[in-house]
Parts: sequence; structure tokens; C-alpha cells
Amino acid sequence: MSSIPECGAGVRDAVADPSEPAEFDEEGFRARHAELAQGYGGAGDPDDPAMVQAMQIVLHLPKVDPPPRSAVLAAAATASVALCLDERVGPGGEWAQRYLAWKRSRIRKVSRRARGAQWLAANEVDGVTVEVEGAQARALVPGPVGAVDPRIKRLQIGGTDLEHDDPGPADPELPVLWVNSALGMTVGKAAAQVGHASMLLAGALTAAQALRWAEREFRCSVREADARQWPTLVDQVARGTAVAVRDAGFTEVAPGSMTVIAVPARSR
Repeated sequence: MSSIPECGAGVRDAVADPSEPAEFDEEGFRARHAELAQGYGGAGDPDDPAMVQAMQIVLHLPKVDPPPRSAVLAAAATASVALCLDERVGPGGEWAQRYLAWKRSRIRKVSRRARGAQWLAANEVDGVTVEVEGAQARALVPGPVGAVDPRIKRLQIGGTDLEHDDPGPADPELPVLWVNSALGMTVGKAAAQVGHASMLLAGALTAAQALRWAEREFRCSVREADARQWPTLVDQVARGTAVAVRDAGFTEVAPGSMTVIAVPARSR
């Protein structure tokens, strides 16, 4: 992996017919990856706060027997990067204009909770749903915060969390997104941060490496890093072998906090 700047899963679309898989367009994938690799941001916030661009991430959190926190975060991370490299955000794609308006502005993600009929309704809104070990998350096509679909706007943003779990050693064949446990982020905040991390990692990989990750449906592992592990991960960022998310500090954490460090798969 070249020096990079800071900054199991199943992917499905609610409308696509899985019995009729589309032929994979490698050239189109490389074009989408090239856009992602350019980075994002650069444009300041619009004068009208309602026009601030954000990606909504909906987490399926049933009231009874909710899924493990680590699996929910892995689903959120995978859904985020899968949407960013979906053919519909590429040149001429039906989501391209909305996606680029978001990607080329100040990146924001908003996590929301859904259950029951709310979750079913969320899957009717344009986006990509991912399932990891029974946990589900849907990344929605970005747009202005003042024009969020009513089915999504009514979903709760805060007030919900999941207990920390210990899923065991991460699969060495998958990227690992290490969450800074010292920050005490809620599951919603952490979901947005791992979504940033998966995007950064995909953009930092070469097109060939990203393509191999796509062949594995952008599967990744999410783990908590304690005070002993974190300095080693920070050193990897300094050496250019991992990517770090530094938060803008709008919610929960101080501006500039390093929230997640993404380490690529050992074999890529």
C-alpha cells in the first residue's frame, strides 16, 4: 500500500432483482474509484443551512434481541463504501448528481435508528443495504438536510446505544476499522465514523486493490482499540500504512479527534 493521507457481509439493493445479475463493468468501477480517490470536501457550507449535504445511515436496531455492536458498525461501514462505488453514482448514473454534490462538499453522515415497519420503509428510499452477521444497515443516497425523505426524517437520531461486545480476533484477510474506545462514542456516532473510514480506505487503495475488495463485497471487521493498542495504530498512520478519520467536532467529540483508524487487509 502506498503512502496514504489521513483524512461476513452481503450487499443488496431493495429494488434490484438478484436473479438477473448485471455484467460487471470494470472500466466504470475504475472511474468511480478515481473520483473517490480524489478525496472530498473543499467547498464550504452553503449559506442556507437546509442545503448542507449529508448521507443518512439507517441502522436496524430491533427492540428485542438487537445485533452485536461490532456487527452493526461493520454493516454501516460496508454500506457506506458500497454506495460510494455503486454504478449508480458513476458518470451518467441516476444517483451521480446527488452523490457528487455531497462528496465535493464538506462530508457529513447522520445515523438513525429504525425497527419494524420503520426499517421496511427505509428500504424503499434510494440506497444500499448491507447485512453482517444478522446486523443490517442502509446507506442512503446523500442530499440536503432540509430535504430528507419524510420516512427517514421521523427516525430517531440519538438516545440509542448498544453494549460493547468482544467478537474475537479480526479476519486477517479483511480490512480492520479500529474505533478509539477512549472517546466513548455512541453507536450512532461510531457508525458515521466507520463510514468515513471505509470511504477513506477505499480511496487510498489502488484501483486494483479496491477492485479485489469489491469482489469481497467490501467486507470489513470493526474492533475497539484500547489505550494500549491505539498508539501503535497511530504510528501506522504516521508511516502511511493506515488511514485515520479526524472528526470535525460537531457532535460528541472534540474537533480534530482521531476517531477511527482503518488498516487494510494483509493480502490485498
